[in-house]
Amino acid sequence: MSTAFSFRHFHLNLLMLLLFCSNGLSANDDDVEGHALIDLLRALNDSNNRITDWNIHLVSPCFSWSHVTCRNGNVISLSLASNGFSGTLSPSITKLKFLVSLDLQDNDLSGVLPDYLSSVSSLQNLNLANNRFYGSIPAAWGQLHNLKHLVMRGNHVTGTVPNSLVNITGLKELDLSSNDLTGGIPPQLFSIPTYNFSGTHLACGNGIQQPCISTSSVPAVSTRRPKLEVAITGASCGAFLLLLVGAIITYRCNHRHKHDQFFDVEGEVERNISLGQLRRFSWREIQIATDNFSESNIIGHGGFGKVYKGYLLDSTKVAVKRLTDYHNPGGEAAFLREVQLISVAVHRNLLHLIGFCTTSSERILVYPFMQNLSLAYRLRDLKPGEKALDWPTRRRIAFGAAHGLEYLHEHCDPKIIHRDLKAANILLDDNFEPVLGDFGLAKLVDTKLTHITTQVRGTMGHIAPEYLSTGKSSEKTDVFGYGITLLELVTGQRAIDFSRLEEEEDVLLLDHIKKLLREKRLGDIVEGNMKIYDPKEVETILQVALLCTQSSPEERPKMAQVITMLQGVGLAERWAEWEQLEEVRNQQFSLMSRQFMWAEDSTHDQEAIQLSQAR
Repeated sequence: MSTAFSFRHFHLNLLMLLLFCSNGLSANDDDVEGHALIDLLRALNDSNNRITDWNIHLVSPCFSWSHVTCRNGNVISLSLASNGFSGTLSPSITKLKFLVSLDLQDNDLSGVLPDYLSSVSSLQNLNLANNRFYGSIPAAWGQLHNLKHLVMRGNHVTGTVPNSLVNITGLKELDLSSNDLTGGIPPQLFSIPTYNFSGTHLACGNGIQQPCISTSSVPAVSTRRPKLEVAITGASCGAFLLLLVGAIITYRCNHRHKHDQFFDVEGEVERNISLGQLRRFSWREIQIATDNFSESNIIGHGGFGKVYKGYLLDSTKVAVKRLTDYHNPGGEAAFLREVQLISVAVHRNLLHLIGFCTTSSERILVYPFMQNLSLAYRLRDLKPGEKALDWPTRRRIAFGAAHGLEYLHEHCDPKIIHRDLKAANILLDDNFEPVLGDFGLAKLVDTKLTHITTQVRGTMGHIAPEYLSTGKSSEKTDVFGYGITLLELVTGQRAIDFSRLEEEEDVLLLDHIKKLLREKRLGDIVEGNMKIYDPKEVETILQVALLCTQSSPEERPKMAQVITMLQGVGLAERWAEWEQLEEVRNQQFSLMSRQFMWAEDSTHDQEAIQLSQAR
């Protein structure tokens, strides 16, 4: 039986199934540090493309940029050793006001040693070893009063050791070895715990009282201590530790039984969660924020629990997702998945996780509150007086959602499949910028595998046919869901709507749109509330949507290709191919439908399908 016929029969079976079923720091500071790092990388000349995930379009370098460590939302450490850089050090480094550690050793950097490093007043560790820096050590470096480790070995540094280094009273390590330095060494530098002036022309070593390399000042431990004394001391310490551990365990067990529901879970669950930049909330903080989970604060229902509006003690408005059924199959996995995935997948068009809370009976996720709620709300649930989305905003939402998915598929390792993309899971911030949410159904995917096999999860009407029939999903599963979402965005209608049966129209939005396009009824496709729009742009988005929802996953574009087609690049050729194939499919279906009754088509065991709750 042909693909077209099977796909159309799949839709009919889908309707049968449905009939039976019916009886998720300051932005300015982030931008400054992000732009500074991009300037820095450009000057370092990463010709080997070792760093590919520094992207100014991401929310902050603190979440997902490699080689970057942050504290309190500020960059404090750059670990850039052994990356084959062949450029120089950009003055933009001075914009990293909280930088504590800079490691650039074992590269091929060159240029005069920059005196502007003295402006990075927080710097404690500076390692420029084994590069090709030249010139004299800047006297201004003596202003780095917090510096503890300065390693400069293996460069082409000339001149003398500046007396200003004596002003760095907390210096614990100074390595100037294998350079072309000459002259004397300020006597105070010989009192540094670890120093190395070897391989230079500095005045130290033979004939001079001070050695070129520091020696250990730690006295050797006597080996003549009586063995019996050692044994007795060890046994006493061991016994004390055992008693102490026992007392702690007893205290915690008794304490936990008295206040079970108010204490955070300790042990295995806590160790399995990588905190990263996340905040861990107490149960009491969450109770206060949501007015003890007042029903009046409910703003939605997710696949595994309710979502509440709340206010933190600092007046930050948040959305609190309470996984009340986490004990049920899949609930605990969903919690861990959301925490782990969202903490590492950070992009302007992905919902970021503020923090979480765990107790012996609760799992809580805390997200930023999206003022304009979801795309589904803006399309279908507006209150009297609220304005519908205009066309430029809808077009921006289409692009933003595409960028978010493209990041999950192409820039995460392993890649991430969302698996439940729909209008309800596209949230809108204060500026109506789209943010993909609800990663409870997301899945980490090994890049060596072409698909994963699992229980089918998602929302009817958005589930790709190959996923529903075989349980095998890939990034092309998300592409299908994105295509359906584009149709929702243009029409304002649901992916499945039984009310269309009354007008003898197709229940599935996809089939309904195809019919209207065949009849050249573009005006009937666009939502009635949208009076002003660009017909050419609407046509582009509809064509991309239909290319994304082809029955065969191999025929669907990747999200990177979707973005270029939304811009009009390469769309005409693929659309012409689609029209030819669609004509053939329609002819085949017309012939086949005369020979087969749809009820005679083979059926699949649908009992394992898990549907998202209504949202």
